[in-house]
Amino acid sequence: MTASTDLDTLTDFFDRYGVALTAGDLPAIAGCYALPGLVVADTYSFSFTSPAAVALSFVGAAPEYAERELVAAHADIEQVDQVSALLTMVAVRWEFLDSQGRSVPGERYRYLLRSTDDGPLICTVLRTG
Repeated sequence: MTASTDLDTLTDFFDRYGVALTAGDLPAIAGCYALPGLVVADTYSFSFTSPAAVALSFVGAAPEYAERELVAAHADIEQVDQVSALLTMVAVRWEFLDSQGRSVPGERYRYLLRSTDDGPLICTVLRTG
């Protein structure tokens, strides 16, 4: 097995992840993560070692998306770098669609993905802007 740098595979993965995020589907979000996982931002970092911990870290996201009336998410894949045989770093700029059909710019992240027999999984998330 090798790291997936195939754009179709990565696009499918981030489409699934975006749907789970905007729907508040906590089990589906958790299913996108390798364990243990890590989130790193300028002022905080946290890790999780179970699907329940992943889900708990996203509990507040669904109400925020609902309050902002965000109904869809699209990951614009800006860069893909194969790090090792099974790891890929992917730079993503998120764009959202609100309930009125307007585009809402999101933030940028880098995702370190591990290739598995079931497809890519997120190991580390770096908030970049």
